[in-house]
Amino acid sequence: MNIGPYTLRNNVFVAPMAGVTDRPFRQLCKELGAGYAVSEMAASNPRLWQTEKSSRRINHEGEMEPKAVQIAGADPLMLAECAKFNVERGAQIIDINMGCPVKKVCNSWCGSALLQDEALVARILEAVVAAVDVPVTLKFRTGWDRAHKNALTIAKMAQDAGIAMLTLHGRTRADAYSGEAEYETIAAVKQTVSIPVVANGDIDTPEKAQTVLKVTGADAVMIGRAAQGRPWIFREIDHFLRTGRHLPPPLVSEVRTLMSQHLRAHYAFYGEYLGVRTARKHIGWYVRDLAGGEQFRQKMNRLENCDDQLNAVDAFFEMQADLGERLQYAFAPEKLAA
Repeated sequence: MNIGPYTLRNNVFVAPMAGVTDRPFRQLCKELGAGYAVSEMAASNPRLWQTEKSSRRINHEGEMEPKAVQIAGADPLMLAECAKFNVERGAQIIDINMGCPVKKVCNSWCGSALLQDEALVARILEAVVAAVDVPVTLKFRTGWDRAHKNALTIAKMAQDAGIAMLTLHGRTRADAYSGEAEYETIAAVKQTVSIPVVANGDIDTPEKAQTVLKVTGADAVMIGRAAQGRPWIFREIDHFLRTGRHLPPPLVSEVRTLMSQHLRAHYAFYGEYLGVRTARKHIGWYVRDLAGGEQFRQKMNRLENCDDQLNAVDAFFEMQADLGERLQYAFAPEKLAA
């Protein structure tokens, strides 16, 4: 499928996740089969653009194309300027966040809070599309709450404004991440618009991806939480969609190498002090559901420098090799990352 002039290699995408989808993780997911990835959301307030945190979030140096930046805010002019700022710094696609359910974001009238004001949504979409000459996409939810679902209205407005692609999470803002995602609204949106539609929410196995594509008619699926600690899920899903067959679990030796590469890239990106601390969540996700994973995580969280952390992770996966050539999950893979 295409987003504007960019042809994507498959229809299995990485969701933008604050504190997770930094450049090292996005790049790893792309190397492991993801057809597309979007950055963590960048604030539209220009006072924040030069902060260290914001600079890292929009850093795409060396990343596989297309380079997509997600922007968040509530003021149409600020969002338009933010889009231009990021395009000038290499963004090839701009994604507007109207899906984040976090209170901190919604209390600032950003993210999915915007779905309460359709007139403001229209002004934002029109302003951002007019401000840049790259494709602009929209990520949103089915509505503010179950009594106020307006995804069809928002989707039509987006298409009329010139939005190139829609990503719809099958929950309302009030649902946050609880309960099960509903796909009926995604199907209705796909039937209503002619631009590409991406289905998001609770897609955690190859079979689930296939089912969601069939039920919704969506053009692609977007994977979020299920990729945490399991970035090879993208090649697993892509392979299953193409062949109907499952890939075996990854080799322990491969994961050991991937972990080393990921951690080294992570440390280089954040520096030692922040790098060793922010890496802890990634390591915890990698080792969950592996033999001895919880005990290792508790021990690893007490390590204070990169070399010790890297060596501990390497030793952990060396021990995993004693259990078998391939990763030995404590649970079936389809139950790993709901």
